[in-house]
Amino acid sequence: MFAPRLIAVVLLTAFVLPPLADAATTGKKKPASSQAAKRKTTSKKPIAKKTIAKKKKPTAKPKPAVRKPTAAPRPYIPPPPIPTPPLPTPTPALADDIVVISKSSLYEELEPPPPPPTKSSWWWPFGGGPTYKYLTPAVRRAIDNAPVPRNKWRYIIVHNSGTRQGNAQAFDFYHRRVRKMPNGLAYHFVIGNGTSSSNGKIEIGPRWSRQVRGGHVHSDYMNGIALGVCLVGDYNRDQPTKAQLEALDELIRYLRQRVGKIDRKPAAVKPHREVNPPRWPTDCPGKRFPYSWLRRFN
Repeated sequence: MFAPRLIAVVLLTAFVLPPLADAATTGKKKPASSQAAKRKTTSKKPIAKKTIAKKKKPTAKPKPAVRKPTAAPRPYIPPPPIPTPPLPTPTPALADDIVVISKSSLYEELEPPPPPPTKSSWWWPFGGGPTYKYLTPAVRRAIDNAPVPRNKWRYIIVHNSGTRQGNAQAFDFYHRRVRKMPNGLAYHFVIGNGTSSSNGKIEIGPRWSRQVRGGHVHSDYMNGIALGVCLVGDYNRDQPTKAQLEALDELIRYLRQRVGKIDRKPAAVKPHREVNPPRWPTDCPGKRFPYSWLRRFN
């Protein structure tokens, strides 16, 4: 019973199924490898870029330089003269500044030095002339050797330094370096108080040795006719020492003889505060200075 069915199945598998399998496979896509090979064969070759050589531009030939005709040189015309400004008119002097000053020259008449003191002899053992305690022979010699013009020094002005210590060298450094004074020490004489120099020591400044105008008063007129004597000290707080007053007494008397008399009068002795112009008041030489002692010279 099963033999005819088995035979039919065998025949079916042998003759009918293989053609069907071939038909099914023909409808499928080809593998990717065959497509890629086909694309390679059909793709176009790249076009090589042609290099086009750029043509060089012809360089322009330089044009010959054309010389411009040179103009004739202009004649030199000097510049006009610069007008000089008029000199300023001098300001009127204050009442305290009006002082007649005699003209000086290289050949002006000099004050003769004082005669030397007479020496002691067998019949007069005390010698001649006054004796000095602070005016040493070296100081008197320096005062005498200065070429003092006649009728020049009319005043002797007394100052205080305003400092409790100092000497001529210290004040000279201050006036020359700080105050910018070309002649240095503004005073003609300095009397020490025992701090930076001996008590009552008289120091002579270069202004006396060279007979230069002072720089101690705020007035050009007074500086030209007044000698400046500075006592070291601050006399708003202290008083001058006894040695300073004795040295000042000797110096004033000797200077009045050395500079001579003007109109038959010796040089006037004044404190700084009485001769400074009212425009620049000062209390020099200080509130505690003994002015009554100074007035006895006038």
